[in-house]
Amino acid sequence: MSDDSFTSSRIEGQSSLGTLATLRRGLELSPELKRGIGLTVVLAVVATLGRVLIPFVVQQTTDNGILADGGPDTGFVLRAILVAAAAVVVTSVAQYLVNVRLFTAAESGLATLRMRAFRHIHDLSVLTQSTERRGSLVSRVTNDVDTISMFVQFGGLMLLISTAQIMLATLLMLFYSPVLALVVYLCFIPLVFLVRRFQPMLGEAYGAVRTRVGDMLGAISEAIVGAVTIRAYGVEDRTAERIDRAIEEHRRSAIRAQVRSVMAFVSGQGFAGLTTAIVLAVGTVLAVRGDVTLGQLLAFLFLVNLFTQPVLMATEILNELQNAVAGWRRVIGVVDTPADVADPGEQGVHQERGPITVVFEDVSYAYPGGEPVLRDVNLRIEPHTRVAIVGETGSGKTTMARLLTRLMDPTEGRVLLDGVDLRRLAFASLRRRVVLVPQEGFLFDADVAANIRFGRPEATDEDIALAITELGLDPWVEGLQHGLATHVGQRGESLSAGERQLVAIARAYLADPDLLVLDEATSAVDPSTEVRVQRALEGLTRGRTSVAIAHRLSTAEAADVVVVVDKGRVVEVGPHRELVGHGGVYSRMHASWAAQQRSGG
Repeated sequence: MSDDSFTSSRIEGQSSLGTLATLRRGLELSPELKRGIGLTVVLAVVATLGRVLIPFVVQQTTDNGILADGGPDTGFVLRAILVAAAAVVVTSVAQYLVNVRLFTAAESGLATLRMRAFRHIHDLSVLTQSTERRGSLVSRVTNDVDTISMFVQFGGLMLLISTAQIMLATLLMLFYSPVLALVVYLCFIPLVFLVRRFQPMLGEAYGAVRTRVGDMLGAISEAIVGAVTIRAYGVEDRTAERIDRAIEEHRRSAIRAQVRSVMAFVSGQGFAGLTTAIVLAVGTVLAVRGDVTLGQLLAFLFLVNLFTQPVLMATEILNELQNAVAGWRRVIGVVDTPADVADPGEQGVHQERGPITVVFEDVSYAYPGGEPVLRDVNLRIEPHTRVAIVGETGSGKTTMARLLTRLMDPTEGRVLLDGVDLRRLAFASLRRRVVLVPQEGFLFDADVAANIRFGRPEATDEDIALAITELGLDPWVEGLQHGLATHVGQRGESLSAGERQLVAIARAYLADPDLLVLDEATSAVDPSTEVRVQRALEGLTRGRTSVAIAHRLSTAEAADVVVVVDKGRVVEVGPHRELVGHGGVYSRMHASWAAQQRSGG
């Protein structure tokens, strides 16, 4: 479609926010998740209280039941068992509620995040979107959000419970023996430094994994979509090598991340085992001296396990956290990309339908980091005028079409519709009044009728049938296997290029816009349907304002006004016959086109 080349890198690969700032920003973008955390924390504390109560019951049962001064107290032991059973029930119920609450909040919040990311992508210009591979954008909205979901629902759950468990276990350890509690903390000081050491390493490793996933999906999706072209040029091996490289890079980055993850986990296990051994040794000495009872020592060993278990899990949680943060950064990188064609919405101008006047007022456009492709364009298009924009490849024709349909905004100047800057027009109003028919109409995986109805969902079957008749397409529809109910497949692959364009034309006709922008809608059409497409286009443009990007002589000859663009500037404007007679740029182009037609080119 494009006659302009550009290279840019507008969408951030990853947000540059730190871990805590990323989590805060992520919660801002997922309000349901943020609201759900409060009650979940309370439930997590209740669930943890039940766990921490068990060591206390063990201590009481040992010291006041089994080793009671007057001999074993069976009644006390039974009562202690009932208390332990009740604690288990309360813990289980609270754990269930924590899971349900967190899962619900996570799915609701991340659904909001997905919708925000998807809608924001549609607020970006086609230029900005084109700087990121489609597969990578899809990966950000799907895979990266799935990674966040996995952490919130499992890693986040473990994080909440582990934090509460460590705090409560610490309080009870201090109550039983400050000396043994100090031993535990001294043993774990090195682990704290180890975790701080591993955190940036894991963050970098999992960030690389998320990036490689996007690259891999982009390469695979391009190969699938472009399968026909790949086979036509016999480059299957080269394409396979490219995909193999993407898969291999992903494999290497995943292994690197897992190796670092295992190192962190094994280090934590070593510190936990060492801590238990030291506590047992010191506790035995204290018990012999009478500083702690046997029940307190047993309870303390339980508490050490309750303390070390979440600390051990902290390394695993850290892995998941860094993976989730990497995913969050990629999603935030999309959401925080400035919306360069944002819809003004309710604050925008809503215009009435009717005859339309288009004005380019001192319009210039330059792609980021490049020279201007349009310079000081001034042009007025009157209502009910058929305009053809012509020029050499790279002259700026397609850029004008994109600006006119507000797929991009000018870097200087204004494009006006009935005196209103396009940037002030609400999209709902703009899209009702202006419709683009590209070189190759995109069809969705549905039937012909649904694709025609796409731009006007409320249209009835009778409306569609009338549009088909008025465009003279009844014979073509009758020739389809199931008529309007014929399924077109993904991207309309079951139809020829010409048939896909007929559907796109019918779609535009049914939408009934005031202004049609045609990016040479017949250039990609097969000869068998070209005549039918031309007739349909005549019906489509009749009685309404149209702007056609012309690559063919016939398109320019049929226009009321021809606009000649040369090196980004409008150099000639006028009727076809008048411009041919002037002997200028258009006259030379027309002579070249005519010569090509005579020679069969």
